[in-house]
Amino acid sequence: MKLVTGGAGYIGSHFIKRYLETYPDEQIVTVDNLSEGHEEALKFSDRIHFHKVDIGDRNAMKAIFKQYGVKTVIHFAASAYVEVSQKQPELYYQNNCIQTLHLLEAMEACGVREMVFSSTCASYGTPQRVPLDETHPQLPINVYGVTKLMVEQALRGYALSKDWSYVCLRYFNASGADESGLLGECHEPETHLIPLILQAALKKRAAIKIYGTDYDTTDGTCVRDYIHVNDLADAHIKAIDYLQSHQGGEAFNLGTTTGSSVREVIDMCKAVTGLDIPVEEAERRSGDPAILVANADKAESMLGWKAQYDLKRIVETAWQWEKTDKSFLTHA
Repeated sequence: MKLVTGGAGYIGSHFIKRYLETYPDEQIVTVDNLSEGHEEALKFSDRIHFHKVDIGDRNAMKAIFKQYGVKTVIHFAASAYVEVSQKQPELYYQNNCIQTLHLLEAMEACGVREMVFSSTCASYGTPQRVPLDETHPQLPINVYGVTKLMVEQALRGYALSKDWSYVCLRYFNASGADESGLLGECHEPETHLIPLILQAALKKRAAIKIYGTDYDTTDGTCVRDYIHVNDLADAHIKAIDYLQSHQGGEAFNLGTTTGSSVREVIDMCKAVTGLDIPVEEAERRSGDPAILVANADKAESMLGWKAQYDLKRIVETAWQWEKTDKSFLTHA
């Protein structure tokens, strides 16, 4: 049995849906404290065993591991707002690091020694070269990136000393929604560019702000690598398969290897929606690099994974989701 932490969240719920579609005879167990996730997002299947539990509750996690005979953990649970991490570092060290260490302790006590870890390109910090490959130095410039790197290092230590196997998946800009219309982004507050643009198109906000128009890029705005959430989900499935035949640890970048500027994303949203989208230009934000694009060759060669969704399809799925009534998603 596979156990998913943070399964009621954005990426976790998409992974569970994709996994159960890939393996129609399997079930999955998931834990989430619902601080950010929505239990309603898991109503699409009766093959999901949900537990409202903190991953740091060692006794509860041990009981779940034993009850279901868990062999592999897919670890999504984390606080993930960069700006908040800078203002409340203690919260991020507690949630992302200490809670995960408690989870690892419970896993080890139950003989569960395989993990796929949801990491981030924020662990690289300011790019010294682009596109970024996995050999790029990891020098994070925000607390969120630091906490993800600390967990990567903890897993490396467990692999060295306790014979664990793990895969760290370093995401670039997660985006889009499931084609079914049942799942998508629902953050509070929302900080991701594509849903913010689409909310401006629907007049849920006055305008979309462009932070900086004088970067050394083709149109002066920041360039990012947008990766569809279902592509991320598929990479996790490939990573689970990889763990079955490989010992030790590996890290893989997950991106499309193609960058899109803020203006290009806005233009794509205009084309998909057919609506005018008000824009406000603002000053640069501190710490925003001009270009962040993945080199994902390693994931292609070692996992057999490559992104399938382009920017147009990402926006189309996000637009379908943005137009739906999300009042059924409530925090417990």
